[in-house]
Amino acid sequence: MYEQKPWLAHYGKVPATLSYPEGSIFSMFEADSLRNPGLPALKFMGVTTDKKALLQKVVEISRGLAAEGIKAGDKVIVCLPNIPQAVVAFYALSRLGAIPAPIHPLSTPVEIEAFARLADSPWAITMDGFYPRFAELEAKNIFRKTFVCSIASELSFPTSLGFALGPGRKIAKPPYGPAVIPWTGLEMASRNAPELASVDPLKARDGALILYSGGSTGESKAILLSNLNCNALATQTSAAGGPIEPGDSILSILPMFHGFGLAVGIHTILVHGGHCILVPRFSAKTLSPLVKKHRPGFIAGVPTLFDALAADPVFNKTPLDCFKGIFCGGDSLPPEIKYRFEDVLRKNGGKTTLREGYGMTESVTANMLMPEHEYKERSIGVPYPDMVAKVVRPGTMEECEVGEVGEICIAGPTVMIGYLGNPAATADVLRRHPDGTTWLHSGDIGYMDSDGFFFFKQRAKRIIKTSGVAVYPSQVEDVLNKHPAVRLSCVIGVPHKTQVEVPKGFVTLNEGYEATVELEKELIEHCKKQLIPYSCPRNIEFLPELPMTKVGKVAFRVLQERETGTAGQA
Repeated sequence: MYEQKPWLAHYGKVPATLSYPEGSIFSMFEADSLRNPGLPALKFMGVTTDKKALLQKVVEISRGLAAEGIKAGDKVIVCLPNIPQAVVAFYALSRLGAIPAPIHPLSTPVEIEAFARLADSPWAITMDGFYPRFAELEAKNIFRKTFVCSIASELSFPTSLGFALGPGRKIAKPPYGPAVIPWTGLEMASRNAPELASVDPLKARDGALILYSGGSTGESKAILLSNLNCNALATQTSAAGGPIEPGDSILSILPMFHGFGLAVGIHTILVHGGHCILVPRFSAKTLSPLVKKHRPGFIAGVPTLFDALAADPVFNKTPLDCFKGIFCGGDSLPPEIKYRFEDVLRKNGGKTTLREGYGMTESVTANMLMPEHEYKERSIGVPYPDMVAKVVRPGTMEECEVGEVGEICIAGPTVMIGYLGNPAATADVLRRHPDGTTWLHSGDIGYMDSDGFFFFKQRAKRIIKTSGVAVYPSQVEDVLNKHPAVRLSCVIGVPHKTQVEVPKGFVTLNEGYEATVELEKELIEHCKKQLIPYSCPRNIEFLPELPMTKVGKVAFRVLQERETGTAGQA
């Protein structure tokens, strides 16, 4: 099992143990806002909101949501990009004791319905531009009420005018009424609402956040996380990756439906005196000017982000001595990308390094990080303070020897409560070992070396990571198999120059259909109607037959090996 090596303290300066607040996510945010009321909290499209003003907005919207009927324990779908209202909604729901369930802003109606049913959520918060997807669900009465905000209300003049004359012209006004409430309606409801009762019932171990994951089978699961899970993650991240100090800032690029984006890119910085530079949509072309203008202290992203920045001409000419911490997660970081990015960093005055981490949504996000100024190629680092890790022989609780490959297991205060409404799946990954500790079985294969560094080898879970976004092959196959032309399908991840890997489909056809370029395009369009763009196959190959295992399952490893020369994902 991992134990903190004394020599690591020299590099990471990480304390052996930390203390965590006993309250809610909101209470940790509130405490920082009261300590630093005049410091900035959010910067978005030229508008700065200080901590006092953000806290006031959170309180106001929480009162409005309560007036509309949301109460402690209610689950609320939040379908928003990185805009100020997304941050306000997150903390406002926490203040009520309600549980936000953020989802990908590009989720299709089919996916939105599935997410809502999985979380048992009769409420939703979204943006006017996304509302048409929710409108398609009205006949099914999925949501009791949907609250709709607009990005335009957060823009300064003349940016707001440019938006209204440009992209805003394409956004139809939602049919506001008793079941569709505008954000301004929440603000108005707040003015006449009584002050909320104390949120004393909120304890550290109460459920506070739902994040979605495909789990070990690709079947979507709702991960229930506690206040302690989220607050501990914020405390550990500052200790291992910072420290974050009042006035620091982070480029909040990763989307808030992702644990990495929400917990590291938003919550961690806001509860330590810092502020978020919100980026609703990433591109190197738009990000480089933000670095030059705001000079952020921190940035967290996926490998493709750093690869794009390293190749961007503007970024290559931008002073980078502002960075205190640069973190990469969501997928394995190829050494070539690290070296390329750090060459640009050093050339432009940067003093830090690109540090790879490792984690999973079942522990909010990161639970390991490479110590600063220490690097072992292809290592995912060492556990956060108060987190412990070990490697066990697959299918057992027997600990592996140093260097022996097995399944990575994690324990500590960020480990989830469990999968909502799925005790069997919870029991499968949260197992009490003979040492008396409940360990999270990651499903990831790796090993630990003699210095306590961990190395990731492959996923035991069948999963594709494209630009850091999880894609579940079985979900894509279900969609493909519903097309009348498809007899059987298999989806795997194939290497991609900038996105690490992307989905590719293999299909056998029913009688009466021919393998043509037109049919390939039709199948891809069929997927686009039901899946987010990341999940859609980039291309489809037609085969007379798919390889099968002895027990009659599609042998996806055979296809993986044929495409990449390796068995790839187990």
